[in-house]
Amino acid sequence: MTKKIVLAYSGGLDTSIIIPWLKENYGYEVIAMAADVGQGEELDPLNEKAIKTGASKIYIENVVEEFVTDFIWPTLKAGAVYEGKYLLGTSFARPLIAKRMVEIARAEGAEAVAHGATGKGNDQVRFELAVKALAPDLKIIAPWREWDIRSREDAIDYAQERGIPIPVTKARPYSMDRNLWHLSHEGADLEDPWNEPQNDLYMLLTPPEQAPDKPTYVELEFEKGIPVKLNGKALGPVELITELNKIAGENGVGIVDLVENRLVGMKSRGVYETPAGTVLYAAHRELELLCLDRATLHYKDQVALRYSELVYDGVWYHPLRAALDAFVDSTQQTVTGIVRMKLYKGSCSPAGSKSPYSLYNEEFSTFGRDEVYNQKDAEGFINLFGLPLKVRAIMEEKAGLRKK
Repeated sequence: MTKKIVLAYSGGLDTSIIIPWLKENYGYEVIAMAADVGQGEELDPLNEKAIKTGASKIYIENVVEEFVTDFIWPTLKAGAVYEGKYLLGTSFARPLIAKRMVEIARAEGAEAVAHGATGKGNDQVRFELAVKALAPDLKIIAPWREWDIRSREDAIDYAQERGIPIPVTKARPYSMDRNLWHLSHEGADLEDPWNEPQNDLYMLLTPPEQAPDKPTYVELEFEKGIPVKLNGKALGPVELITELNKIAGENGVGIVDLVENRLVGMKSRGVYETPAGTVLYAAHRELELLCLDRATLHYKDQVALRYSELVYDGVWYHPLRAALDAFVDSTQQTVTGIVRMKLYKGSCSPAGSKSPYSLYNEEFSTFGRDEVYNQKDAEGFINLFGLPLKVRAIMEEKAGLRKK
């Protein structure tokens, strides 16, 4: 009996040539698995394409709602942003794809799984760590670490020799990854950080200078840190992001141009389009500023940094991330309310927020006359808070370490 392997299949250049390569070099029966994480029309031709390329069958799995509820929302609530810019769009899609790939491998009795990630990138780590965490007995094959193909141009030649249709050309060989949350662009002219992205690069949003000349306002309502309404209308998680992508994209919001530190040790340059995500992160942060106390907010910022590294590094299924989720969920119990955001030619700024759990108290913070705050109390507080500084200064003077 021919042994089976399940391939994480996108229909892109790499996975298109991996199907015949696995058959030619391993003799496997190749079962393709494509996960619908919101990439849209890209999935339409995959059924026919995978079979024509040599797969015995293909699974096209709609996991887009799970993608939002189990991966995007936890990361949003954590406020996790990698290196201050990247909203982790590719990073948290990979462990979900790997999870479904493992489930199909089990159902099909496959002995191995394969992916099309290169030996230079982060995705190889994300796929494989997820498989190791969920199914440590499965064999993993990564063709980019084995074959003689060394470039996109080599891969294109390999495909053309076998009559395999490909979605890129040598003239425009961008590597792109798309899902509901974002669209990434790498390669070609972007490999030089001095090159500004050209306007024809963008597919999800309007270049900011071409966006409307009047601002657009949106209202987002959150319940316990999760967005549930857009402009007063209750929407499901997928619908909310889809609609907000459209609104924010039309206003040029969501461009991230980043030279990032890959896990494997090198720097890479990517341009990301994340319209809805940019607005949701900004709105969520604004609501936390209203509802979280200083100590919790500041400690959560530290947690967000570690959380972003875990997600970026592909250790989604690590117990530490689950433990951090418990902390984050605790902080989000009062992060409920409405935030109004102003979108204008690529900018996204807060224009109002309110919450039944707001810790902002106008009676205490007013610059006008108040009856609740005794300003004389501040003197004793400052004396005690500054006591260590005063004691040290006295010691330094006595020890001759400083002059009066």
